[in-house]
Amino acid sequence: MSTTYEQLVGILTRLHDAPAHRLRPEATLGELDVDSLTTVEISIRIERDLGVSVGDDELQPDLTLADLTGLVEARRAAV
Repeated sequence: MSTTYEQLVGILTRLHDAPAHRLRPEATLGELDVDSLTTVEISIRIERDLGVSVGDDELQPDLTLADLTGLVEARRAAV
């Protein structure tokens, strides 16, 4: 079973053309050039694939992948 972080990287890899070497825990969505349409798609994919709701409005440019992982894990624990 993959970790939440690995699952999120998988989602980003499928939806966004960021080079793999840029996908690291401290990378922000802004650094990865994630646009507003992609944030909506990421939000939908997180809910569908990981079973928790993260609004696209929460996916701000300064959010790191580590922060997003923590947010998803906290929401999973609350369910």
